Formats: sequence, structure tokens, C-alpha cells
Amino acid sequence: MSATRQAIAGARRLVVKVGSSALTTAGDGLDVSRLDALVDALCERIARDCQVVLVSSGAIGAGLAPLSLAKRPRDLPSQQAAASVGQLALAHAYAESFGRYSLTVGQVLLTSDDVVRRAHYRNAQRTFDRLLALGAVPVVNENDTVATEEIRFGDNDRLAALVAHLIGADALVLLSDVDALYDGDPRDGATRKIAEVNGPSDVDGITVGMSSSGLGTGGMVSKLAAARTAAGAGIPVLLASAADAGKALASADVGTAFAAADSRLSARRFWLGYAADPSGVLKLDDGAVTAVVRRRRSLLAAGITGVEGDFQAGDVVDLANQAGRVVARGVVGFDAAELPDLVGRSSHELPAEQRREVVHADDLVPLR
Repeated sequence: MSATRQAIAGARRLVVKVGSSALTTAGDGLDVSRLDALVDALCERIARDCQVVLVSSGAIGAGLAPLSLAKRPRDLPSQQAAASVGQLALAHAYAESFGRYSLTVGQVLLTSDDVVRRAHYRNAQRTFDRLLALGAVPVVNENDTVATEEIRFGDNDRLAALVAHLIGADALVLLSDVDALYDGDPRDGATRKIAEVNGPSDVDGITVGMSSSGLGTGGMVSKLAAARTAAGAGIPVLLASAADAGKALASADVGTAFAAADSRLSARRFWLGYAADPSGVLKLDDGAVTAVVRRRRSLLAAGITGVEGDFQAGDVVDLANQAGRVVARGVVGFDAAELPDLVGRSSHELPAEQRREVVHADDLVPLR
């Protein structure tokens, strides 16, 4: 067994994410037998002195049958109504199921602000720490009842990666209706299963599709992005089928394992790189890309070739190369309106009050 799988199997603090398709069906809504099977596997892991945080989709799917909806609605108000009804059913089902093991469940509903705004991020961190210290099992979901843009694209995968870093998890397990990562559509017999991902280059060029169940929203696209986010921040990840939850949570010898980067990012650098929403883009020339990414230097005005977006000094912006690929992210030191007059100019050409870094190295994170 690989070192990555050993680390996941031995993790003392674990985040587990389960998708809608693993818990609900379009016709009957919440499938309690599937939910109980998942909880059985989770409780076996908890019995091994492991703290578990469960990130669970399924609120909208659980609300379809009670509202006599034949399939997931397309319009936002109906989605939010289904989430409102389904969240109660989902929380009750988890409380009943974990109660079979005399475990208490704490519901944590998050919006993007709770992990994007640093003050909220710290509040959420304290809540998780206290719930775990008291022996409760936090069950997390995006607050779909009030979420707007996020509700459209399965953000629970990204949310699971953010929560894993937020609580200092030792590993992340993503459970869905697909048993592993493949180098193409798994329904095509010619595709190859990828058992180990040891670095970003192992998944370059892989084409993955969206969910086909009609219940979830993210599919393999969001799961791969979440796995790369967590692994890049120093957290090993296992991607497996919910049907294999027992093996995934016991020996971790199923699915696809993503090796963690050598070092874990600090909370601030992780927030900068993966949690914060960028307000604009700075395009860099090749020399600036090398300085920022490889040499970890500050970004100066001379290396900027273009400015996009409406942002203020102190906002987070993406740094992109000439092809438009984002290579780093950081806190900008100038307003968007100030930068066009500075672009491409050396420091000695600028007024004294503007001879400073556009993005300081301490406020900059290269992206893998």
C-alpha cells in the first residue's frame, strides 16, 4: 500500500464528503438504507479514535419527494424550497442514524462567506473545534436555502476541501457514485483507472464529465478540483465510491489516492490561494511569471502587461501569464484605477509614493 493510502487509513482527524446521488433517488428522495450504511462505516472509523467531520450533499434531493417534484428543478426558488424541506429530513435522518451508536450530531450550514471572509473563517474554525472536543459529529452542508450562485455548481466538493484545511484534517475522503478517477468517461470500456496521483502532472490532460444522475451538480469536475486543492495544500485525498465506504474508511485500498504536497500551507496562504474570491486579474510578462512563481519575488509594475476588473487596494487578485492561465494569487497594493498608468514602468520611472510592490511576496501564493 502506498504511503498516501497509509496516511489516509491512519488519519486521526478526517473529513468525509458524500454526494447527493449516494443518498437520494429522483423518485423516492432520501434513501435511509444508503444513509445508514454510510453511517455504519463512519462509526466504525470513529470507534478507532478518529474525529470525523461529514460534508453531506442531498438536501435538495431529499426535498423532492415531499414536495411532489419528479426531478431536480432548474429554477433557483424551487431549488431553495426543496433544500429548505430536504435539509430538515436529512438532519433528522443523520441524528437518528448516528443515535444508533449513541453519537450526537451537530448541523453546520455554511455559505461561501463563511470560508471566504477571514473573520467568518475563524468563527467556523472555533465551532468545529468545540463540536469535536465535545464528541459530536459535525454534519456540514452548504446553506442551499439562501445560497444563490453557489447552488448551481455543486460547491460541496470545494467546501469539503476548504473545511479539511480549516479544521486541520489529516485526510479528505470524497465519496460519490464513481469508484475512482479515470482518464476519460468510465462508461467507455477503453478508459483507464488511475489508482495513484502523485502530483499535478499525473492528471494533466484528463477529461472528466459532469454528474449524470440528475441529482448532484458537480460530478467529477468538481471532485478533481477539490482533490487537487486539498492535496496541493498538504492534505492527502481518497476518491472512491460511496458503495465502497467501508473499505475507503478502513483500509483506504480502493479508489484513487492523491498524494499531499510536501508542506501544508498556513491558514492565511491557504485562504489566499483557494478560499478567497478574486476581484480582478493582473496579466504578467514571462519575466514576472518566473520571478513570482519560481523565485517567490514580489510583483512590480514593470512586469504587468494588463489589468482586468474593478478592485481596491487590499483585495485579492489573480496573476495570469500571457496565455491567460492563472499562476498565482495575492493581495494587491493599488486600486484598479491607479494601475493603468503604472503598467510596464520601472520603479525609477514612478513617483516616489508609487515606488512599491504591486503585490508583496508575503501576500502572494503561487498556484500549482
